Amino acid sequence: MSRILKTGEEIRQWAEARSGMPAWSELPSGSRTVTVLRIVFDQYLLNSGENQDTDRPGGLDLTGWDEWLAELNNQKLALKVGDKIDGVLDNDFEFVPATTQA
Repeated sequence: MSRILKTGEEIRQWAEARSGMPAWSELPSGSRTVTVLRIVFDQYLLNSGENQDTDRPGGLDLTGWDEWLAELNNQKLALKVGDKIDGVLDNDFEFVPATTQA
């Protein structure tokens, strides 16, 4: 079973409880760029490679929650996460259309 997180506050609380940080990358797409949202977790930052700049782990730009949530709303997305499992902080998620029902 899963649940859909739609408000900025619940998404931020879910991510921060798992040491998640907002990030994105901008990829070229024709004559414009496309912003790809991510949430990075501590282990990902540690494993992102020594060749990366400290502010671009794995080629991603770390950003603030306000900017990240504004882009999430702009793309009309929500976060689909698993149900709570006692004693486990699972950090698996996927982006889904904001109109998705749980």
